[in-house]
Amino acid sequence: MAITRHALSRRREQLQDLQRYLAVLEADHDGARAKLFGFRQRYLETLGPLMRELDEIDAQLHQATALLSEALKRQGVDAPVSASQRAKAWPDVPALPDATPLPPEPTGPLTDLPPPSLKTLYRRAAMRFHPDLAPSGPEREVCEQRMMIVNEAYANSDRHRLETLLLAAGELPEKVIGGPADAVRAWLGLCEHLVQGRIRIVQAQTAVLQNLQMHQLRIAIERAETGGMRPLDIMAARLRTQIAERRQELYIGERVGSDARMAADFLRKRYQRMTGLGLG
Repeated sequence: MAITRHALSRRREQLQDLQRYLAVLEADHDGARAKLFGFRQRYLETLGPLMRELDEIDAQLHQATALLSEALKRQGVDAPVSASQRAKAWPDVPALPDATPLPPEPTGPLTDLPPPSLKTLYRRAAMRFHPDLAPSGPEREVCEQRMMIVNEAYANSDRHRLETLLLAAGELPEKVIGGPADAVRAWLGLCEHLVQGRIRIVQAQTAVLQNLQMHQLRIAIERAETGGMRPLDIMAARLRTQIAERRQELYIGERVGSDARMAADFLRKRYQRMTGLGLG
């Protein structure tokens, strides 16, 4: 099917609109990702040393309580020990995958040749398959069979069958189905498919980024900072309080081993604090 120059121009404009929309989506994604990395760097610079210190004390405390529990079990006293808490790793935020480059636009004249008429197709098929133009022998017999098919297709106005025969015989596509502009139309269709696929990838990865807990934390902290608060400083103060409490807990845990009753009471209280569960 032929396509007019006006239709080609509209398709090109639509492709350009898609590409501009894609560029906006990619810029938004990359900007949000850059903000996330910047926030993570600031977050870790402010709180990272305190979080590492708290993790180290928790590890020492878990080891001390495990030793206490083992000692109590040897004395016939069952005391619970909560599992050690491991710090959660920051989730990976991968960059967008490389986009598939668009193929180059076909070059050459773009004269909009309309598809030839059914009669023209018939004449071209007759010039290729007429038995009188073929040498004698098997090749002539093949041409006779094909010419019968050509005559039948022409009689039934079966354009598709004639086109298929001619293309299979090596006839140039522009002489069968239309001008070189069809190649540009096919190129536009492929480019539209590639750009639309890329748009879906960017939208999906942006949604993943926005659903990250780290992203939600960034939004909340930046909103609080805009309101004049200093949430990172507040979080740092809480971490220092937790560090002081854990140090005191570790100090007690390392010194109650000689008293089974105090050791069991210490482990129960720690278990309740760590799990939020009571013991019957």
